[in-house]
Amino acid sequence: MTSELGAAPRLRVLAADHFPDTADTMAALVRAWGHECDVAYDGDEALQAIEERWHDVILCDIAMPRTNGFDLAMNIRRRFGRLPLLIAVTGRVSLEDRLRAWQCGFDHFVTKPADPAQLRRLLENPVEG
Repeated sequence: MTSELGAAPRLRVLAADHFPDTADTMAALVRAWGHECDVAYDGDEALQAIEERWHDVILCDIAMPRTNGFDLAMNIRRRFGRLPLLIAVTGRVSLEDRLRAWQCGFDHFVTKPADPAQLRRLLENPVEG
């Protein structure tokens, strides 16, 4: 779906983070870039949102209560395969966390505080991001 001739397709994005300010800020940015964005404040809410409505991209914190981002990613991959695009947006920066994120099915890993330009590039061109 395109909003105008030559425009990038509008995406449906889910911003999932247990800090409401972070989730709401990511959602505001995504909306300002012309996409739809839903918000979830923990892993269980994120899973419910995904079950209720398809999302092209999930921006997901790892250290969420109830269902963490690693478990959420594995659940999404088991149920839906290689889509949607999963982007970890997290303060966890160790090599171990990065490796585990890839193993659990994340496509990209962004450290907090997230660079808005990097997030936008990933939404516009996830292969080159």
